[in-house]
Amino acid sequence: MLYDTLVAEARRNDPFDDVRAGALARARWLVDLLERQRAEFAAGPHGAYTPEQSHARYAGVQAEIDAGLAACGDEEGRAAALSLLLAASFGDTLWEYDSEIGSLVGRVRGWTPAEVAVMLLRAAEYDMGFWFANALGSALTAAEGLDDEGLRMVAPWLRWTHTELLDTEVGSVASSLARRLRALLALVDGAEIPDGLIPEQAPWAAPLRARATATPGAELSGLIRHLAVLTAPRPTQRWRRTCLAAVEAASARDLVAETLRALAKGEPLCSRKHGRQTAWEYGDHHYHYLVHQNDGDLARGAVWAAALTAGPAAVPCLDALALRTGGARPTGVAEDLKLAGAAINALAEIDDPAALESLWRLRTRIRHRGLRKQLDTALTAAAGRQGITPEQLVERGVPDHGLAADGSLEREVGGHRVRVEIEDATTVRIGFTAPGGRTSRTAPAALKDGFPEALKELKNLVREVRGTLAGERGRLEALMSAAREWPYDTWCRHYRDHPVTGVLVRGLIWEFQGADGEWHAVAPAARPDGRPERVRLWHPIRASVDEIGAWREAIVGERLRQPFKQAFRERYLLTPAEEETGVYSNRFAAHIVHYRQLYALFKERGWQSDFLGHYDGGRYGEARAEFADGRWRVCFHHEPADDGGHDIERAATDQVRFERRDGRRWRETPLADVEPLVFSEAMRDIDLFVGVTSIATDPEWSDRGESRHAAYWRSAGFGDLTASAEVRREALERILPRLKIADRCSIAGRWLSVRGDLRTYRIHLGSANILMEPDDAYLCIVPARRGTERKVFLPFEDDRLSLILSKAQLLAADTKISDETILRQIRRGG
Repeated sequence: MLYDTLVAEARRNDPFDDVRAGALARARWLVDLLERQRAEFAAGPHGAYTPEQSHARYAGVQAEIDAGLAACGDEEGRAAALSLLLAASFGDTLWEYDSEIGSLVGRVRGWTPAEVAVMLLRAAEYDMGFWFANALGSALTAAEGLDDEGLRMVAPWLRWTHTELLDTEVGSVASSLARRLRALLALVDGAEIPDGLIPEQAPWAAPLRARATATPGAELSGLIRHLAVLTAPRPTQRWRRTCLAAVEAASARDLVAETLRALAKGEPLCSRKHGRQTAWEYGDHHYHYLVHQNDGDLARGAVWAAALTAGPAAVPCLDALALRTGGARPTGVAEDLKLAGAAINALAEIDDPAALESLWRLRTRIRHRGLRKQLDTALTAAAGRQGITPEQLVERGVPDHGLAADGSLEREVGGHRVRVEIEDATTVRIGFTAPGGRTSRTAPAALKDGFPEALKELKNLVREVRGTLAGERGRLEALMSAAREWPYDTWCRHYRDHPVTGVLVRGLIWEFQGADGEWHAVAPAARPDGRPERVRLWHPIRASVDEIGAWREAIVGERLRQPFKQAFRERYLLTPAEEETGVYSNRFAAHIVHYRQLYALFKERGWQSDFLGHYDGGRYGEARAEFADGRWRVCFHHEPADDGGHDIERAATDQVRFERRDGRRWRETPLADVEPLVFSEAMRDIDLFVGVTSIATDPEWSDRGESRHAAYWRSAGFGDLTASAEVRREALERILPRLKIADRCSIAGRWLSVRGDLRTYRIHLGSANILMEPDDAYLCIVPARRGTERKVFLPFEDDRLSLILSKAQLLAADTKISDETILRQIRRGG
């Protein structure tokens, strides 16, 4: 019988055997009903009853149980609650009575310390974390009704349960349960810091451990408990007030500042030495991390306490922590989005130029969608406090790093003159001049040995300037879709004359509007005539074909390398087919691409997309990006191209759709209504995605023996040119006459023809694939994986154009080729 079995199980040889046995005896009627209920369940619907009959009989027993529980007084109700806990999940069944137990515990009175201890012990016996959490919640409700003496009696089991909770994965309720446990323990001893609240091995918690050992007390304990109750990314005003008071009471300003420094710059934890970051992780993957999941609330509380008490002095550490845990770059530490979010939100609360500069820098480096939203919110709030737009705040907050107007800085260190300068749109140099006048790019030994800290500071400056330069380059290119205009004086102050931004600005074509309202484009680095009223970035979508051609000839003729492709920028205009489809474009549909390369390119270009995979919803992909300062959103659809296999190796591209922001929602918009700048810039990105990742550009594809995509490889690898390839052809037409191999090259349609001494070759201007005359045999040349120094001037960055030119130079001198794999292909049939 169930009753006899439960009585036998209740004997644990501990002080509470009589409590458990007494509860089962008082609630014998309930145990008998539970046994009947389980028997009814076992009998049907696969037993003696139909499903309807089984349900009716089961419901009848449940009704008896509910009626009996409702009629219980305090003493019998407590016995019933303990009996339900002891019977739950017993044997082969997985039944729980959470609602019945919760109702009884909340209703009945007179819980004894022994009964609470039984509940705590039983809760910790559950195998499943969420059952443990439910049972523990009921036990704590009972404990919260005990008087001071009762709490002192049950304190050992509260402490034991606190330790068990820290070692158990119970989901999102862990923090609230831990907070309740600590509040009960604080009533017993206000100076007590429960075991495990300060992690024993975490390097970041070393300052807290040292203070708790050296000078324990109620004030310090109260501060630690308060820090650990912060579960939200941004604390309430009440939490902040209490935090400031607790820090002052414990004299802990230095303590929380030191803890923040340890989080930002200290040693991480090791998954093999200290265990996994989260309890649900499996496998033997080795990694490092800062904070264990169970200690996240305490760490975030310390971050906020340091920010609230130190203000601007906390900015460097908050900045470093956000970068370290926000996935901005490889840091040797696992991503921790909650901790990074706490640092970002704390920065947003500091009303200081250094904090704004940090937020700006983080926005240019962090790609995670959730963190970028927090950064945007922070910048919006900061801009609102200053009465300007977020875009104005960003452009006004670009750090100058103390550089002079020409983008340089000089310092005297140990008798040497050290010069840091922005050389071009992608290069920041550091140079050293010895007292005798000798210059070098590497630091002299005298500086390395005698002034290591000064040298480290200068190298950090170079790294920061490079980051700002790269961020500004991306921000300026994003303005190509924004159609933004500036008053001339504002543009001069924040763009042309800025030590960092100005280097990029002076390499671009700008349009200036005079008093007559007419816009006039001015060459890079040139000054406009008169005094213009407004300024905007030149875009070829607004220019005539002749004007575009003139600018391209000027750029090549002057050998100007622009910060990004502007004069040679592709234009994408609405096609008749797109006018007919209305709300979507198939211009880049049905391409087969290398998926991991595509996904990496999404991230690099700031697009957001879930990773395709063999899971629910993983067979459908949608990459999204915002344009024109967030007024428009573009969706690029794609899906797996092959069946089977664990990993998705190839994807098939599909439709492109546009949405316009409508308050907090997005509204799908017909292509004809999309702003031309937005349409062109979005299609340019997608052309890049397809052009770079298509299997048509894989020179070794034809040798794989795979037939499924062979037809696509042939058609796309040698087919019509896209807009980006058309621009590539025009650039070649201007560059080739200036090359030594000009007399051996000609351009016809989509091909660059190169006359060698052994054969004549045709290089496709889209894929860079090669066919050999007269039989159009395919020539496979795999480019070297290591980078090579560019020997030919290019007016813009284009890896495919560089590849085509390098192949042309190689094939024009085909008698000098020494690679036997290439020579065998040329000689075959030649």
